[in-house]
Amino acid sequence: MDLDRYADSSLFDKEAVSEQLRQAAPIIVLKEALAKLTDTLHHRFIQAEPIRSLVFGRAAAMDELLRCTWQLFTWSEPHRIALIAVGGYGRGELLPHSDIDLLILFDNESLIERNVESLQQFLTLLWDIKLEVGHSVRTIDGCIVEARNDVTVTTNLMESRTLVGDDKLRERVSDSVGPDQIWPSREFYKAKMNEQANRYQKFNETEYNLEPNVKGGPGALRDIQNIGWVAKRHFGDSSLADLVERNFLTDAEHRTLKEGQDFLWRVRYALHMISEREEDRLLFNLQEKVAEMFGYSDQEGQLAVEHLMQDYFRQVFRLRTLNIMLLQHFDEEILSESKSEQVTELNARFQIRNHYLEVVHDKVFNRTPSALLEIFVLCAQVEGIKGIRASTLRLLFASRKSIDGAFRQDLRNITFFMELLRSPRGVYHGLLRMNQYGILGLYLPEFGKIVGQMQFDLFHVYTVDAHTLLTIRNLRTFRHANNSKRFPIASKIIHTLPKVELVYIAALYHDIGKGRHSDHSVEGALEVRRFADRHRLSPWETDLVVWLVRYHLLMSMTAQRQDISDPAVINHFAQQVGDHQRLDYLYALTVADIYATNPNLWNSWRASLMERLYKETQRALNRGLGNPIDKEERIGDTQEAALKLMTAAGFDPEASIDLWDNPLDDYFLRETPEDIAWHLRAIASHGQKLPLVLIKETDAKQYIGGTQIFVYAPDRAHLFADIAATLDALHLDIQDARIMTSSASLFSLDTFIVLEQDGTTIGDNAQRVVEIQQRLLDAIANPDEAPTPQRRLSRQQKHFQIPPEITISNDMLNQRTVVEVLASDRPGLLADIGRCFRRLKLILQNARISTLGEHVEDVFFLVDANGEPLHSSADVEHLQHELTETILEVMER
Repeated sequence: MDLDRYADSSLFDKEAVSEQLRQAAPIIVLKEALAKLTDTLHHRFIQAEPIRSLVFGRAAAMDELLRCTWQLFTWSEPHRIALIAVGGYGRGELLPHSDIDLLILFDNESLIERNVESLQQFLTLLWDIKLEVGHSVRTIDGCIVEARNDVTVTTNLMESRTLVGDDKLRERVSDSVGPDQIWPSREFYKAKMNEQANRYQKFNETEYNLEPNVKGGPGALRDIQNIGWVAKRHFGDSSLADLVERNFLTDAEHRTLKEGQDFLWRVRYALHMISEREEDRLLFNLQEKVAEMFGYSDQEGQLAVEHLMQDYFRQVFRLRTLNIMLLQHFDEEILSESKSEQVTELNARFQIRNHYLEVVHDKVFNRTPSALLEIFVLCAQVEGIKGIRASTLRLLFASRKSIDGAFRQDLRNITFFMELLRSPRGVYHGLLRMNQYGILGLYLPEFGKIVGQMQFDLFHVYTVDAHTLLTIRNLRTFRHANNSKRFPIASKIIHTLPKVELVYIAALYHDIGKGRHSDHSVEGALEVRRFADRHRLSPWETDLVVWLVRYHLLMSMTAQRQDISDPAVINHFAQQVGDHQRLDYLYALTVADIYATNPNLWNSWRASLMERLYKETQRALNRGLGNPIDKEERIGDTQEAALKLMTAAGFDPEASIDLWDNPLDDYFLRETPEDIAWHLRAIASHGQKLPLVLIKETDAKQYIGGTQIFVYAPDRAHLFADIAATLDALHLDIQDARIMTSSASLFSLDTFIVLEQDGTTIGDNAQRVVEIQQRLLDAIANPDEAPTPQRRLSRQQKHFQIPPEITISNDMLNQRTVVEVLASDRPGLLADIGRCFRRLKLILQNARISTLGEHVEDVFFLVDANGEPLHSSADVEHLQHELTETILEVMER
């Protein structure tokens, strides 16, 4: 990189600085020069000066500053020493707080020893003026040894520039570490591909990280550099522009790389400027500041930060796709040049060359536009195809303009797309490739709108398009036997669906309405109906996919936010679903959707809720929608079954019945016969007037995958709050709570379903069980010594401050008040909410606890001191006010 044309005396006036260095302390002069340089460039950045002039201008100014600094010291035999810029600085690229990579090159070891003092003083001065210097001090022979052992060293030396000294020293190193000496282009290419693969793994193989790394993430700046490194090693080219001259890179591709690099440089510059340090991660708090700095605003149903991030993701998406294509091109050029070629003809348009699909001639897409879809069907259906050859990808990219309204209405293209969805294998990878290469968003323009679209929260860890494709991937993996344990019901259901492609279509459209002003489920239903009409689906197929998209949240919301132990809830849900077939489709879609939203959401407890709702709904449908399950019938069945278990265990039937004279009906509605027998046997043995804590894994017949904690204790103020605080202090996450007080003895019978913080159950850890029992008994006995929250919030959680939303309604069928709380998750939140209820003399009957990313969506079922729901609007408003104040107090802690 020739930086002379970027030299600018307004950035660094060499003559003026040299004069000042003769009159004042170097550290003062150089600090002032650096501050002026940074301030000037920051001002130009704010004024939207082209980013390249800032990046290269800073490097040119730094060259002069380092030369001035070097001249301050006395060097023995200076003609045999060279100060060399390497790495990113060697390329001439320098952001405000980038590392300044330097190689101080000596002809031999003895020369280093004679210059140790000057070396130390030089580096110390650079550190004193707060330059981020990465340096190495080596001889020519030392460089060769290091380069031979480490491809990273070789890469840095490939991008070197002499700042001070004899350039022949650098040339001797370059000649000695060239591809004809070490790391020939084949080995170098393999090493850089391994580096890229390892780097991608650090970012979960996706460019769509919520807080992406602008420098190292997939599709980011390092991907562009990787292309340049491989090109330089193989061809000896100094820039990507040289690849255009070789017809290895098209003008359009080169323009895409430059535009992408400029965009990423601007983002990285802003990050450094805002953070006042080298920060290459687009952290949540910085995303908002960068969006404001770049002039984004809230519009079209999206936040300003979401518009910024969509632009960012679309850029890195394009760059990663181009990176894949070009590196594959290198693969074919470098690795495959000596291989014998195996060509298998598939049809008049396509053939397989060495396991990669290619067109038989370069006019295929022009003469047969439907081949733009056919190619993905072939990739899915023909075994042994590893991908698409780079030359064919280039033709595909150039032909995408053929995908217009007429193309979408063409029956051949409609047939190919439906054929892909019906393929026995390769559906996910086919759609993924279509998205990567920009075909899917053109064929389905409504899908194109959600490409790169993020939602600014911790709950949705992927962009909408990535989440959509992951949902389809999950549906496909349900077919695999190794997933039958993790997804037992879904793995059975997926093989019984009469037309499995319909659930893929529903998955493709379930979130397509995100980012609009109205309900995304309603918008998605309208879009999928248009898809169904265009793709000639039958009326039954159309009705099913429209219903699935419209109600894709119905099952998860019912399971997580309603009391599914209540037969009325099950009956209502069954009425909404209508039949077994819709239930199966909805269950498969719901599980795939939840797991694709955030893998951490799919814990064993959430799985058990979904399974229970599915099975209870099956039972209701089997009985017939005109013969709903009756509450009293359920209670009677439970009591009878529990009594049989007690009798079988040797308990007197009359004594057993006496034990349950006190509990309310809800106890028998919400607990299984097995758990009731377990509770009552323990109470009878322990004593009816003594507190008791029981712990076991949840009943496999009802709740698989949680640890059940049953607390039997004298009822008192703040009992629920103290238990919740104690469980929080034990680092246990409450998944479900059933709070009941016996009508006569005033003993509380509370059941909590908990998980460890990593989402696992307590299992057979006897020491942990004893610890929990003892801590809870202490909390029951010593109400004034309840623990205070100890857990700290993560950096991400601290950033998201969600104003609390309290929704209060009455469930008149069950004569109780339902309180829904949406708020930021905070340690001790549940305990404080419990104290608020007690303070207002409200009796908590049941609770549904759900943590979603940075926020909670908890549902509480309660009655007043007289066992009635809240009837007075004044009481409702008072509860709403008190809860809001309580949550805000917790947030401020």
